[in-house]
Amino acid sequence: MPERTDSDEAALREARLERAREVIRLEARTIAGLEGLLGESFAEAVGRVLACTGTVVVTGMGKAGLIGAKVSATLASTGTDSIFLHPAEALHGDLGRLRRGDVLLAISNSGESQEIKVLIPVARKIGAEVVALTGQPDSTLGRLADCVLDIGRVDEACPMGLAPTASTSAMLALGDALAMAVLAERDFGREDYALYHPAGALGRKLLRVSEVMRRDAELPLVASGAPLSDALRVMGSTPGKPGAALVVDAAGLLVGIFTDGDLRRLLSERGQLRSEDPVDGFMSRSPRCARPEQLVEEAERTLRERRVDQVPVVDAEGRPVGLLDVQDLLDARL
Repeated sequence: MPERTDSDEAALREARLERAREVIRLEARTIAGLEGLLGESFAEAVGRVLACTGTVVVTGMGKAGLIGAKVSATLASTGTDSIFLHPAEALHGDLGRLRRGDVLLAISNSGESQEIKVLIPVARKIGAEVVALTGQPDSTLGRLADCVLDIGRVDEACPMGLAPTASTSAMLALGDALAMAVLAERDFGREDYALYHPAGALGRKLLRVSEVMRRDAELPLVASGAPLSDALRVMGSTPGKPGAALVVDAAGLLVGIFTDGDLRRLLSERGQLRSEDPVDGFMSRSPRCARPEQLVEEAERTLRERRVDQVPVVDAEGRPVGLLDVQDLLDARL
């Protein structure tokens, strides 16, 4: 076999890239074509999902099932009760997951998958509504469904025209369109989304300060008028070693904060400090504070803009109830 020349390798690379471009173009055209297929049936499907008193159960076989699992996950994460039901498992007992009042979203390009054809009549007998997502509205699935979402006749990007490629892209896009149209009509905001995504970047940013702040035994409090040595002792002995002391008056209201940064600055300026002097003479007065119900994202902005490592958290009366430390944000990857 002759060795390939540099020009042969270059031609091969270009052929590979062109094939990839062709697949992307075809799938992009397929998805774009869905816009023209949207109509009354889509609006009806949105209405059925919003009116569902049970669960939106998504099903599909093979690659369509993989798309269905993703669509179900998107629905569930945006305020719609949803599970994925494998059609083959459903026919062997898992149909017990389906109840009257549920909406069954069945995904099949051909609409003739054997498992789907067996499943749909039983689902209707149970009392579930059926929404079909298919490329063949006149298929068995399409005829048995209450509502049909049509992806149209799709040319697959596979060189043999067989492997599900453009069709699954269309299924995913139309499934996402359904989920987002439903979301737009729900009372579901950023905070609700964060509740379902506590480990995600958005979820972490939408945490409340009360969820990450130091409190109770970890709250470094020192009385106004106490010697500086007391503040240093509190800073060193409080669990977590916060590197700050919150100074409160006789009513328990916050009057200042003394931090490691203040100590270093004062030592640099004065050379030495009298530990018996009141902490009030060294603390920062009227510090910028956070509230327990405030978003961590907003409190983090305060830390960044003021270039400080700690922010006191106070209640409506001005009593310290927590301390937000930059290390806690780092630990939470914020």
